[in-house]
Amino acid sequence: MSVSARRHIILCADDYGISPAVNGAIRDLIARKRINAASVMVTAPTFSHAEAAALREAAGNHAAIGLHLTLTAPFAPHAHGFAPLRHGAFLPLAPMARRAISRSLAPALLDAEIAGQFAAFRGAFGRAPNYVDGHQHIHVFPQISEALLRVTKHAAPHAWLRQCGRAVRKSPEPKALILDALSRRFRRLAAEQGLRTNPAFAGTYAFRARADYARIFPKFLDGLPDGGVVMCHPGRVDAELTRLDPLTDLREREYAFFLEESFPQLLEEHGVALA
Repeated sequence: MSVSARRHIILCADDYGISPAVNGAIRDLIARKRINAASVMVTAPTFSHAEAAALREAAGNHAAIGLHLTLTAPFAPHAHGFAPLRHGAFLPLAPMARRAISRSLAPALLDAEIAGQFAAFRGAFGRAPNYVDGHQHIHVFPQISEALLRVTKHAAPHAWLRQCGRAVRKSPEPKALILDALSRRFRRLAAEQGLRTNPAFAGTYAFRARADYARIFPKFLDGLPDGGVVMCHPGRVDAELTRLDPLTDLREREYAFFLEESFPQLLEEHGVALA
């Protein structure tokens, strides 16, 4: 297959900033050109301007850097006065999602928090993000999605936003089905605002201890169109990651998979190149 005939995709590592070991693994993969995007959690306790500078250097001109909007526990808000909180941090995903679906969040507080995370990104990287997505996909839920679109329109009008609808809907996994439904609405609202979204999304799977990522990953490429996004969570485990997130060993499994010498060949065999 010729290079011009390949589908160019975005292979995006989420959660940059969550811990030094995860950050180092993501930078390593970007420097090796095994992935081509990283989503940054500016609210993570150990994220710093030094971590931003290191990522900027690794990314050069070949990888995109985005804002990983974070509105769920155990992370704390960037803006003063955000509510609701639990023990000084955002609510966990389930209660936060329920608040969003019932439209019981305060739009002004959402706008201020999202704008604050955009400002923190600009302060760390000296520019607006190339794209925006959300930790635990919270950005596609009602109320939050409207706030994100309002803020993006002013803070980063040229950025694209990650929608999480799949190109191929073979899996009946509940999480993926929910994201498909939420993303249909998100795409429509973004288009009404004149904001771009990715044409398709892949990368969700059940984070079970025995998950075989090497077997799962090729399925993400099935039917993925040019410009499609594959989400991933590579990393190494350290004490900070263990403190903040239950997704630990699987990150090392993903990292090892992308480092394998056979990985570029796998992409080529599926007619895929990193954009």
